[in-house]
This record gives sequence, C-alpha cells and structure tokens, in this order.
Amino acid sequence: MKKKITLIVLGSLFAIVALLAVLLYVKGPFVGFPGSRTADGSRAVSDGGVKIAGWDGDVDAAEERAGMSIRDAKLSQEGDSLHAITGPAATYWTNGANASGDYTVKATFHEPKYMNLNTHPHPYGVFIGGSDMGTPGQTDLYCAAYGNGKFIVRGFGPAPFKMNGFLGDANDAVHKAAGQGQPVSQDVALSVKGSKVECSINGTVVASYDKALLVTGGKLKSTDGTYGLRFAHNTDVMVTGLTMTKN
Repeated sequence: MKKKITLIVLGSLFAIVALLAVLLYVKGPFVGFPGSRTADGSRAVSDGGVKIAGWDGDVDAAEERAGMSIRDAKLSQEGDSLHAITGPAATYWTNGANASGDYTVKATFHEPKYMNLNTHPHPYGVFIGGSDMGTPGQTDLYCAAYGNGKFIVRGFGPAPFKMNGFLGDANDAVHKAAGQGQPVSQDVALSVKGSKVECSINGTVVASYDKALLVTGGKLKSTDGTYGLRFAHNTDVMVTGLTMTKN
C-alpha cells in the first residue's frame, strides 16, 4: 500500500512539473523574468528598432528565446539626448566604439517618470569589455543603477554572471526617486585602472574588482573591447554624455 501511495505521489509531482514546463514553453519565462510575456514581463515597443545611424543593438538570449528582438525595443535621438524605451532587456553600442588599456566610460541617465513602464525598479547603465557583439558568443560587463538607491554589476560570458549577488547592493550615492512617476537621474561610470575595474555612480566608487576576477573563464575575454549602454526590460530613459576617456 505504501509503495502504491508513493508511486501515486511521484506520478502527481511528475504531472505538475510537466504542466509547468508546458506553460513555460507556451507563455515564456515567469512574471518579471527577462522575456516573460505576462504582467511585468517584456512588452514589445511600438515602432521599435535602432533609429540612429551608426548605432547597433541586441537583446539578451533569454529575450530572444521568448520571441523578442531588438525591434521590440527602441533607441532614438531627441535633441542632445538618446531615448531608450524597452521592451526586452537590450544592449546598444556604436560601430567602432572600442576602448583599451586604462579608461573610463560614463554616461548620465535620466528617468523622467520612475517606474513608468513597470511595477518595480529596473536598472540602466554602461557596459565595457564587449566582444563578439550581436552574436550568441557576446561577452561584456555592465554596471547599472536603479531609481531606488540600488545598483548591480553583471555581465555575459556569454552566459549571464553576477558580481554583486542576485539582488545587487544599496549605496547612499545612488539617487532615489521621490516616488513612482517622479524624475531621477544617475551618473554611471565603469573604469579600468591597472589591475582594478571600478563602478562609480554619481561620483562615488560603489564597487571595485580585481581584473583577474573578471577576465577569466565564463566571464570577459578582456577588459579591452566595445563599450556602450545597457537597459533592463521595460525602461524609459534619456541618456546624455556617453563618453570614453583614457585614464
């Protein structure tokens, strides 16, 4: 009798797992995950695509598996600003934007209406060390700020990797919006200085790593490479002052 009950329980668990797998295949990743098509999942942007000559972009592999593409996000020029609206999580760069040796890549990000397209904070920032851009083998490292005082340092090698945990870290240097729908701005920079790679937000170093921890198997091929902009899914951000300077 016990054996029969055990078999029934195991059969039921197998059926539940199989059902979840089918739902995941049909619906895409669960709510809030990149590529998910439900509630707070990635939503296609109307009239999307890269609208600026000389720029290129790509979405994360998880977004692509869910049927999303760079045409479901939008990067356009508005006066002196770049206007990014996502859609799927996306990386953007200009053709020929490369940095090597010791350098700093920085930009200013302005979220006119905090959490305008989402129900919880989503980050944006800069990336460095890009290689094989726009291919399945793409690698890069990015630092991105949230409008709630937190930040993340992550990358692709080409599989995703996290340098400061699943939820990131809070730091007083990261600006906080007064509330949903309110404006918030962040200056985000990534610097390579000798054996160190540093992320600075609003002029304060919030994270520092030995280069050897980043240039290794499953992470970066080098800190030399393409640089540009990184946006999580469902963001609406204006960007100014994207520059690369030698240290």
